[in-house]
Amino acid sequence: MLGEPFDPNNAYISLHAGAGGTESCDWADMLFRMYMHYAESHGFTLHILDRQSGDEAGIKSISLLVVGPYAYGYLKAERGVHRLVRISPFDANKRRHTSFAALDVVAEVDESIDVEILDSDLRIDTYRSSGAGGQHVNTTDSAVRITHQPSGIVVQCQAERSQHANRNKAMKMLKAKLYDWELDQKRKEMEKFYGNKGDIAWGRQIRSYVLQPYTLVKDHRTDVEVGNVDAVLHGALEPFIESYLKAKQRHE
Repeated sequence: MLGEPFDPNNAYISLHAGAGGTESCDWADMLFRMYMHYAESHGFTLHILDRQSGDEAGIKSISLLVVGPYAYGYLKAERGVHRLVRISPFDANKRRHTSFAALDVVAEVDESIDVEILDSDLRIDTYRSSGAGGQHVNTTDSAVRITHQPSGIVVQCQAERSQHANRNKAMKMLKAKLYDWELDQKRKEMEKFYGNKGDIAWGRQIRSYVLQPYTLVKDHRTDVEVGNVDAVLHGALEPFIESYLKAKQRHE
C-alpha cells in the first residue's frame, strides 16, 4: 500500500481555513492539533514553517514539514476538504455551525529530482515574521513569500531568523509543490487543490466531523465511520488512512 516512489519521504502539509471567519480559523487550529498528535504518536517530527493567525482565534493558514519514514505515504490520504458540524463556542445563541478547512499534502523531494524553476517566473516578497512579541519579536524582514507565477503556487516560510535560510526552505517547498503540480498536469487530474483550489466549502469535503446533534466522523470516500470523535481529534486517524490506502490499491 506504500509502494509509490515518494511514499517513504517526508511530507509538507498546508492547512487553510475556509470561509466563515473565526469559526473556520478555530477549526483549522483543531485540525493542526489533530495532525500534531498523529505525528507524535507515530514518531514523526513536526516543524512549523509558516503560520498566519486568525483575527480573533485559531489560524488562517499554517505550513508544516513532517519528518519521518513514510510520512508522505500515510498523510497523502488526508488531502482534501474537512468539514466540522458543532454548536459554536463563538455564538452567544448556541446555534449549530458548519466550518470547512482544506489540507494540502506534498512529498519532500530531494535534490536529484529535476524541476525547472526560472528566476523570471518567481516573485519574491519579504515581510516581518509574526511572533509572540517581547524578546521573540523579529525586527527585520526575514520572512519570505515566493509566488511561482505560471502555476499560481505560493509558498511562505518564517521559521528561521535569517532571510537566506527562510528562502532556502521556501524554495525546497516550492520545488516539492511544483513537482506534484507537474505530475497532476500530466495525469490531467486536478483534484489535488494546487494552483486553483476551488471553494473550500460544501460538496468538496472528504470527511465530516459531527459533534452535534450526534457524534460521528465519516470519510465520504470510503464510508468508514468512527463514533469516538474525541479520539479522532487527538490523532487516531489509522482507520481512515488504512481504508483509503486499501481502496486506492484496489482501484489501481
